[in-house]
Order: sequence, then structure tokens, then C-alpha cells
Amino acid sequence: AYTVCRAVAENPGTAYNPLFLHGSTGLGKTHLLKAIKNQIEKDHPDYTCYYLSSESYTTEFIESLRTKTTHEFKNKYRNADVLLIDDVQFFAGKESTQEEFFHTYNYLKEGNKQIILASDRPPKDIHPLEERLCGRFESGALMSIESPELELRVAIVKNKAKYYNVNISDEVAYFIAETIKTNIRKLEGVINKTKADQFIKGTAPTVPSAFFTFRQWR
Repeated sequence: AYTVCRAVAENPGTAYNPLFLHGSTGLGKTHLLKAIKNQIEKDHPDYTCYYLSSESYTTEFIESLRTKTTHEFKNKYRNADVLLIDDVQFFAGKESTQEEFFHTYNYLKEGNKQIILASDRPPKDIHPLEERLCGRFESGALMSIESPELELRVAIVKNKAKYYNVNISDEVAYFIAETIKTNIRKLEGVINKTKADQFIKGTAPTVPSAFFTFRQWR
């Protein structure tokens, strides 16, 4: 996923369009989307890039219907050079929003504009989602982000501990990594809590103290 995201950031609109990232919460999808946007804006300051959640897109669309400004809404997103939509699963069941996004998607794709989407599940598992929209989502690069293996989780724990200046042993790092297996955000949360405990107690964390911290944080 990282390699593909780099390719998209370096060549927007030409490689892997659309790009659809999917995986469980806390694995870095949003970080990747924002990193792509930041890189494109750095390399192409003249580009118009929009990053927003599907919920924000839906809310803005509904507001445009209420205020009779749908023309402005359509122009805004159809004139984008890069459109990044997070949490696409929330489009499920919103028929009018799906209809509007379908046409915006087609307009951007025909203009070779980059479309990047992220969801907690693959398109085929988003219900109810229009078949034609599901087909569009699956027509590009469909990248699954899996939970990291133990060794990588340990490395993440150690890197986060170093970043937050937490004195952590290998034993404690392995305990945290073995306890939290599916959500990197939780790993960072435990390290943050451990840092606070270390500051208060003035001692390096141990496995028992990390266990107590984990129970409190969870």
C-alpha cells in the first residue's frame, strides 16, 4: 500500500486511478491519504486537492440541496485535480449521495484527475452500495492494509517509545505488542499513558505496570 501510495503521489492521475485502500481501523489509511495530499500539494502547488470524509461530503451535499446551491457543490468537487474521500463505507444506503458521487467520479476520471478512497472494508462488502459505483471503486488499485505481524508491532512500540521519550525494555515492548494486535492507534495510546505513568512515578515501566496501564486505557 505504501509503495502504491508513493506512486500515486508522484504521478497523480496517471498511476493507479482510482486508488482504494481498505483495512480495519487504526492501521494508517487516513495517514496515507493525508500524506498523498501533502506530497501532491508540495510538488504541484497549482493543484486543487480536497480531502474529506464521506460523512462530510454527504452533509455538504444535503446542505446544498437545502440552500439550492447544488450547482456550486458540483463545480467545487468536479474541478478538483485530486479528490480524497475517507470512510467511504458511510455512503452505504445514501442513494442520492451515491448518485451525485457517481457522476462526480465519472467526470474526474474522464479528466484524468486522481481519485483516492479509503474504507474499513472492500467495496463488495459495503451494503447497500450501487453496483455501478462498486464496479468503479474496484476498477483501479484495490489495496488491503493488514494488521502488522508481531515483529513489526514491536518495532512500532519501540519507535513510539523513543519518540515520546519513554524508557522501555524489550520485555515490556513485547508484552505491549503481544497484547494489542490489530490497532496501531491503541499501541500509541498505551505508550502515551505509559509516558504519563513514568513521569508521575519516576520509574521505567515494567510488565506489571504496563498491564495495569493497558487495563486502564482499554
